Amino acid sequence: MSATTEAPRAEQPEAGGRFAPSPAGPLPDHAGAFNPPPRLPGRPLKQTIGLGLRPFGTSMRSGREMGEVFRVRLVVRDADLIVTSHPDHVASLFKAKPGLVPSMTAESPLRPVLGPNSVLTANGPRHLRQRKLLLPPFHGDAVRRYTDVITEVAEREVDRWPVGRPFSLAPRMQALTLDVILAGVFGIEGTPGPGTIEHDLRETVRRVLAWSTHPAWSLVDLENLGRDEPRGVLKRILAYSDKRLYAVIRDRRARGATGDDVLSLLLQARTEDGAPLSDEELRDELLTLVLAGHETTANSLAWTLERLVRFPAAYDRLRDVARSEDGDPDGYVEATVHEGMRVRPVIPMVGRRVQVPWQLGDFTIAAQTPVALHILLLHHREDVYPEPFQFRPERFVGAKPGTYTWIPFGGGTRRCLGAALAMAEQRVVLRTVARRTDMVAAHPEHFERARMRNVTMIPEKGGRVVMTARRDR
Repeated sequence: MSATTEAPRAEQPEAGGRFAPSPAGPLPDHAGAFNPPPRLPGRPLKQTIGLGLRPFGTSMRSGREMGEVFRVRLVVRDADLIVTSHPDHVASLFKAKPGLVPSMTAESPLRPVLGPNSVLTANGPRHLRQRKLLLPPFHGDAVRRYTDVITEVAEREVDRWPVGRPFSLAPRMQALTLDVILAGVFGIEGTPGPGTIEHDLRETVRRVLAWSTHPAWSLVDLENLGRDEPRGVLKRILAYSDKRLYAVIRDRRARGATGDDVLSLLLQARTEDGAPLSDEELRDELLTLVLAGHETTANSLAWTLERLVRFPAAYDRLRDVARSEDGDPDGYVEATVHEGMRVRPVIPMVGRRVQVPWQLGDFTIAAQTPVALHILLLHHREDVYPEPFQFRPERFVGAKPGTYTWIPFGGGTRRCLGAALAMAEQRVVLRTVARRTDMVAAHPEHFERARMRNVTMIPEKGGRVVMTARRDR
């Protein structure tokens, strides 16, 4: 997750085709009468259920019927949500001053889970302060130090996979990325022994994730829609996990913060008044990093591998590169990561609430209007990505993803803090899996459908595959 997206160098091409310009940006308060975009037909309940149960198909159909800017009405909102998928509109919102376009994560289903102090749910000065505190452990030398951990965990995970029997990739990827994030956030490397607070924390996180992947979890999400504080089942689950998390915080305070993991750095941090962060502030940030920092990467890997087994030419080339002694001079492994995150972005939309009147192409909207940047629709624009439904990593070979046409990590001052770590994890894991395994789809006659869990788009069956052969290390 980096503070801003670096502009592409002049000598380096960007992936993506040419698109017709569309004016966008803030308007003066006296802009006159507004011209909102057309509204998607259908009742709010139908639209909400469609996006939750069939986010990919519902989104594509909406884009075909309504164009690149339209309105939806969801049951969790008392006003229309403006949806746009034009790169110029994305640029206008990502480049604007944060105070003009605050993030809507404070209003999202993440709010009752992560609390008010999280870097994701905060806006304004608090967000900038929290971001500054969290940035160092997720860049440069810190990420490079995690590479050995990622490699070791990936090799160990592949050793456990069954040969000749169907299994789901998502839970396997979650186990892998959990080990990585526990090392980076808490300094927990290897497998902590039973009876330790680190072991309790690890097992608690695993249980919570297992519960949250159950189809019935959608009822928990519905119970907490639009709320600031958790209630019902979610409240009890968070109380269960918080007990273990606060135990780790108290233990580390007592022992002293000496490591270079995130928790140690946060324990050493001081506010502008010289005060340490409270246990509640630490809890919100740590839970954010554990949930956002490993589950999204896990599902990105599951989606990319699911796409690879459906597109044999891309999978064959990746295996050839991973098994070659010549390395990867063309950057095909990274290109595969980019393409995986293009066709199946785990976060399909990000939201901003404009504080002043705003122009989006032919339309103008009033201040305080919520706007969703539809990543999924943007990534499937024919004028940006020819044959957008095809899995073609070569479109990113020698080409840097466009700043405003490839946005799985968001953008601007809200760009994902862990983007560098997530990319490193995916490169290492994809190379390891491609080098050591041959896989086919468990159900080749059907593409895996997507469904929503909270704000993430996940494979409905977890990415079901069969490993036909495993190679030695």
